[in-house]
Amino acid sequence: MNVRVFASEQEAAAACAALVAAAVREKPSLVLGLPTGRTPLNVYRELVALHRHGQLDFSKVTTFNLDEFLGLGPDDPSSFRAYMERHFFQHVNLAPERIHFLDGSAERAERECARYDVQLAAAGGLDLVLLGIGPNGHMAFVEPGESLQAGSHRARLSRESRQAVASLFGDDVWKVPLAALTLGMSALLQARRVILLAFGVSKAAAVTAMVRGPITTLCPASFLQLHGNVEVWVDAEAGRGMDGSR
Repeated sequence: MNVRVFASEQEAAAACAALVAAAVREKPSLVLGLPTGRTPLNVYRELVALHRHGQLDFSKVTTFNLDEFLGLGPDDPSSFRAYMERHFFQHVNLAPERIHFLDGSAERAERECARYDVQLAAAGGLDLVLLGIGPNGHMAFVEPGESLQAGSHRARLSRESRQAVASLFGDDVWKVPLAALTLGMSALLQARRVILLAFGVSKAAAVTAMVRGPITTLCPASFLQLHGNVEVWVDAEAGRGMDGSR
Protein backbone atom coordinates (compact mmCIF):
# COMPACT_ATOMS: atom_id res chain seq x y z
CA MET A 1 0.00 0.00 0.00
CA ASN A 2 1.13 3.50 -0.78
CA VAL A 3 0.10 5.60 2.24
CA ARG A 4 0.06 9.37 1.81
CA VAL A 5 -0.69 11.78 4.64
CA PHE A 6 -2.18 15.12 3.62
CA ALA A 7 -2.20 18.34 5.58
CA SER A 8 -5.99 18.53 5.39
CA GLU A 9 -9.06 16.67 4.18
CA GLN A 10 -9.63 19.31 1.51
CA GLU A 11 -6.12 18.87 0.13
CA ALA A 12 -6.65 15.12 -0.12
CA ALA A 13 -10.03 15.61 -1.79
CA ALA A 14 -8.57 17.96 -4.40
CA ALA A 15 -5.77 15.49 -5.14
CA CYS A 16 -8.26 12.64 -5.44
CA ALA A 17 -10.45 14.61 -7.84
CA ALA A 18 -7.39 15.46 -9.93
CA LEU A 19 -6.47 11.77 -10.07
CA VAL A 20 -9.99 10.78 -11.15
CA ALA A 21 -9.97 13.52 -13.78
CA ALA A 22 -6.64 12.33 -15.15
CA ALA A 23 -7.93 8.75 -15.29
CA VAL A 24 -11.04 9.85 -17.21
CA ARG A 25 -8.98 11.87 -19.67
CA GLU A 26 -6.70 8.88 -20.23
CA LYS A 27 -9.64 6.51 -20.63
CA PRO A 28 -12.93 8.33 -21.36
CA SER A 29 -14.87 5.04 -20.98
CA LEU A 30 -13.56 4.52 -17.44
CA VAL A 31 -15.59 2.20 -15.17
CA LEU A 32 -15.68 3.96 -11.83
CA GLY A 33 -16.75 2.61 -8.44
CA LEU A 34 -18.27 5.25 -6.19
CA PRO A 35 -18.88 5.46 -2.43
CA THR A 36 -21.26 7.53 -0.33
CA GLY A 37 -21.14 8.96 3.17
CA ARG A 38 -19.31 12.01 4.47
CA THR A 39 -15.82 11.05 3.31
CA PRO A 40 -16.24 11.56 -0.47
CA LEU A 41 -18.35 14.75 -0.33
CA ASN A 42 -15.45 17.11 -1.00
CA VAL A 43 -14.22 14.86 -3.80
CA TYR A 44 -17.60 15.13 -5.50
CA ARG A 45 -17.58 18.91 -5.06
CA GLU A 46 -14.16 19.11 -6.69
CA LEU A 47 -15.23 16.86 -9.59
CA VAL A 48 -18.37 18.93 -10.16
CA ALA A 49 -16.26 22.10 -10.22
CA LEU A 50 -13.90 20.60 -12.80
CA HIS A 51 -16.86 19.65 -14.97
CA ARG A 52 -18.46 23.09 -14.67
CA HIS A 53 -15.22 24.70 -15.77
CA GLY A 54 -15.15 22.53 -18.88
CA GLN A 55 -12.19 20.47 -17.68
CA LEU A 56 -13.87 17.09 -17.27
CA ASP A 57 -16.26 15.15 -19.51
CA PHE A 58 -18.17 12.26 -17.95
CA SER A 59 -20.29 11.43 -21.01
CA LYS A 60 -18.61 8.06 -21.66
CA VAL A 61 -17.86 7.13 -18.04
CA THR A 62 -19.71 4.19 -16.45
CA THR A 63 -20.36 4.20 -12.71
CA PHE A 64 -21.22 1.50 -10.20
CA ASN A 65 -22.08 2.56 -6.67
CA LEU A 66 -20.91 0.34 -3.87
CA ASP A 67 -24.05 -0.14 -1.81
CA GLU A 68 -27.64 0.76 -0.98
CA PHE A 69 -29.91 0.43 2.04
CA LEU A 70 -32.25 -2.56 1.98
CA GLY A 71 -35.87 -1.50 1.76
CA LEU A 72 -35.24 1.97 0.30
CA GLY A 73 -36.12 2.77 -3.30
CA PRO A 74 -34.12 5.20 -5.41
CA ASP A 75 -36.61 8.02 -4.77
CA ASP A 76 -36.37 7.78 -1.00
CA PRO A 77 -34.54 10.93 0.18
CA SER A 78 -32.48 8.86 2.63
CA SER A 79 -31.29 6.40 0.00
CA PHE A 80 -27.75 6.42 -1.28
CA ARG A 81 -29.12 6.91 -4.81
CA ALA A 82 -30.75 10.16 -3.67
CA TYR A 83 -27.48 11.18 -2.00
CA MET A 84 -25.61 10.64 -5.29
CA GLU A 85 -28.22 12.60 -7.24
CA ARG A 86 -27.93 15.54 -4.84
CA HIS A 87 -24.17 15.65 -4.63
CA PHE A 88 -22.96 14.41 -8.01
CA PHE A 89 -25.19 12.92 -10.70
CA GLN A 90 -27.36 16.03 -11.19
CA HIS A 91 -24.32 18.23 -11.67
CA VAL A 92 -22.30 16.35 -14.31
CA ASN A 93 -22.97 14.90 -17.75
CA LEU A 94 -23.06 11.20 -16.89
CA ALA A 95 -25.33 9.34 -19.30
CA PRO A 96 -28.27 7.92 -17.27
CA GLU A 97 -27.84 4.49 -18.85
CA ARG A 98 -24.24 4.39 -17.63
CA ILE A 99 -25.20 4.90 -13.96
CA HIS A 100 -25.58 1.59 -12.10
CA PHE A 101 -27.04 1.14 -8.65
CA LEU A 102 -28.27 -1.64 -6.44
CA ASP A 103 -32.03 -1.37 -5.91
CA GLY A 104 -32.73 -1.59 -2.21
CA SER A 105 -36.46 -1.96 -2.86
CA ALA A 106 -36.08 -5.09 -5.01
CA GLU A 107 -38.41 -7.89 -3.90
CA ARG A 108 -35.65 -10.52 -3.95
CA ALA A 109 -32.34 -9.26 -2.59
CA GLU A 110 -30.36 -12.27 -3.80
CA ARG A 111 -31.61 -11.90 -7.36
CA GLU A 112 -30.87 -8.16 -7.31
CA CYS A 113 -27.31 -8.80 -6.13
CA ALA A 114 -26.78 -11.40 -8.85
CA ARG A 115 -28.09 -8.95 -11.45
CA TYR A 116 -25.62 -6.31 -10.27
CA ASP A 117 -22.67 -8.68 -10.43
CA VAL A 118 -23.61 -9.65 -14.00
CA GLN A 119 -23.81 -5.97 -15.01
CA LEU A 120 -20.43 -5.23 -13.49
CA ALA A 121 -18.84 -8.22 -15.19
CA ALA A 122 -20.35 -7.16 -18.53
CA ALA A 123 -18.78 -3.72 -18.07
CA GLY A 124 -15.37 -5.35 -17.58
CA GLY A 125 -15.07 -4.74 -13.84
CA LEU A 126 -13.94 -1.60 -12.07
CA ASP A 127 -11.05 0.38 -13.54
CA LEU A 128 -10.89 2.64 -10.48
CA VAL A 129 -12.77 2.44 -7.20
CA LEU A 130 -12.93 5.07 -4.48
CA LEU A 131 -13.36 3.66 -1.00
CA GLY A 132 -13.85 4.84 2.53
CA ILE A 133 -13.27 2.80 5.65
CA GLY A 134 -15.49 2.40 8.68
CA PRO A 135 -14.20 2.60 12.24
CA ASN A 136 -14.67 -1.20 12.35
CA GLY A 137 -12.65 -1.72 9.15
CA HIS A 138 -15.53 -2.23 6.75
CA MET A 139 -15.40 -1.24 3.06
CA ALA A 140 -18.65 -0.49 1.25
CA PHE A 141 -20.98 -2.44 3.57
CA VAL A 142 -18.72 -5.50 3.73
CA GLU A 143 -18.89 -5.90 7.49
CA PRO A 144 -16.42 -7.73 9.76
CA GLY A 145 -17.32 -11.33 10.52
CA GLU A 146 -16.15 -14.91 10.58
CA SER A 147 -16.16 -14.94 6.78
CA LEU A 148 -16.53 -12.48 3.90
CA GLN A 149 -18.67 -12.93 0.81
CA ALA A 150 -17.09 -12.66 -2.63
CA GLY A 151 -20.18 -11.52 -4.53
CA SER A 152 -22.72 -8.79 -3.95
CA HIS A 153 -24.90 -9.65 -1.00
CA ARG A 154 -27.30 -8.60 1.70
CA ALA A 155 -25.36 -7.39 4.74
CA ARG A 156 -26.60 -6.90 8.27
CA LEU A 157 -25.27 -3.54 9.38
CA SER A 158 -23.23 -3.17 12.53
CA ARG A 159 -24.00 -0.54 15.13
CA GLU A 160 -20.90 1.39 14.03
CA SER A 161 -22.02 1.43 10.41
CA ARG A 162 -25.52 2.57 11.30
CA GLN A 163 -24.19 5.34 13.52
CA ALA A 164 -21.90 6.52 10.72
CA VAL A 165 -24.83 7.12 8.33
CA ALA A 166 -27.37 8.40 10.87
CA SER A 167 -27.07 11.92 9.44
CA LEU A 168 -29.05 10.71 6.41
CA PHE A 169 -31.90 9.87 8.77
CA GLY A 170 -32.14 13.04 10.83
CA ASP A 171 -29.33 11.87 13.14
CA ASP A 172 -31.67 9.18 14.45
CA VAL A 173 -29.77 5.88 14.37
CA TRP A 174 -33.00 3.97 15.05
CA LYS A 175 -34.30 5.04 11.65
CA VAL A 176 -31.29 3.60 9.82
CA PRO A 177 -32.15 0.30 8.10
CA LEU A 178 -30.75 -2.83 9.70
CA ALA A 179 -29.43 -4.19 6.41
CA ALA A 180 -28.06 -3.12 3.04
CA LEU A 181 -27.07 -4.51 -0.33
CA THR A 182 -23.37 -4.22 -1.11
CA LEU A 183 -20.71 -5.21 -3.58
CA GLY A 184 -18.61 -8.09 -2.31
CA MET A 185 -14.91 -8.53 -1.82
CA SER A 186 -14.32 -9.93 -5.31
CA ALA A 187 -15.37 -6.77 -7.14
CA LEU A 188 -13.37 -4.56 -4.78
CA LEU A 189 -10.19 -6.61 -4.88
CA GLN A 190 -10.37 -7.08 -8.65
CA ALA A 191 -10.61 -3.34 -9.29
CA ARG A 192 -7.57 -2.32 -11.31
CA ARG A 193 -6.85 0.65 -9.06
CA VAL A 194 -8.03 1.50 -5.54
CA ILE A 195 -7.99 4.86 -3.78
CA LEU A 196 -9.04 4.68 -0.12
CA LEU A 197 -9.74 7.91 1.74
CA ALA A 198 -9.92 8.28 5.52
CA PHE A 199 -10.25 11.44 7.59
CA GLY A 200 -10.45 12.15 11.29
CA VAL A 201 -9.22 10.53 14.49
CA SER A 202 -12.18 8.11 14.54
CA LYS A 203 -10.64 6.33 11.53
CA ALA A 204 -7.08 6.12 12.90
CA ALA A 205 -7.33 2.68 14.50
CA ALA A 206 -9.02 1.19 11.42
CA VAL A 207 -6.40 2.68 9.09
CA THR A 208 -3.58 1.27 11.21
CA ALA A 209 -5.24 -2.15 11.34
CA MET A 210 -5.77 -2.08 7.57
CA VAL A 211 -2.17 -1.16 6.73
CA ARG A 212 -0.15 -2.77 9.51
CA GLY A 213 -2.35 -5.41 11.07
CA PRO A 214 -2.85 -9.01 10.02
CA ILE A 215 -5.09 -9.82 7.07
CA THR A 216 -8.29 -10.83 8.80
CA THR A 217 -12.02 -11.01 8.16
CA LEU A 218 -12.41 -8.96 11.34
CA CYS A 219 -11.01 -6.00 9.34
CA PRO A 220 -12.23 -6.42 5.75
CA ALA A 221 -10.11 -3.52 4.52
CA SER A 222 -6.96 -5.43 5.56
CA PHE A 223 -7.43 -7.60 2.45
CA LEU A 224 -6.31 -4.60 0.41
CA GLN A 225 -2.79 -5.60 1.47
CA LEU A 226 -3.14 -8.29 -1.21
CA HIS A 227 -3.93 -5.77 -3.94
CA GLY A 228 -1.16 -4.55 -6.21
CA ASN A 229 -2.36 -1.00 -6.82
CA VAL A 230 -3.76 0.63 -3.68
CA GLU A 231 -3.30 4.17 -2.45
CA VAL A 232 -4.40 5.13 1.06
CA TRP A 233 -4.86 8.87 1.42
CA VAL A 234 -5.45 10.21 4.92
CA ASP A 235 -5.25 13.40 6.91
CA ALA A 236 -2.91 13.72 9.89
CA GLU A 237 -5.54 12.56 12.39
CA ALA A 238 -6.50 9.41 10.49
CA GLY A 239 -2.85 8.65 9.87
CA ARG A 240 -1.64 9.19 13.42
CA GLY A 241 -0.95 5.47 13.94
CA MET A 242 1.32 5.21 10.92
CA ASP A 243 4.37 6.45 12.84
CA GLY A 244 3.62 4.35 15.92
CA SER A 245 2.13 7.26 17.85
CA ARG A 246 -1.22 7.16 19.64
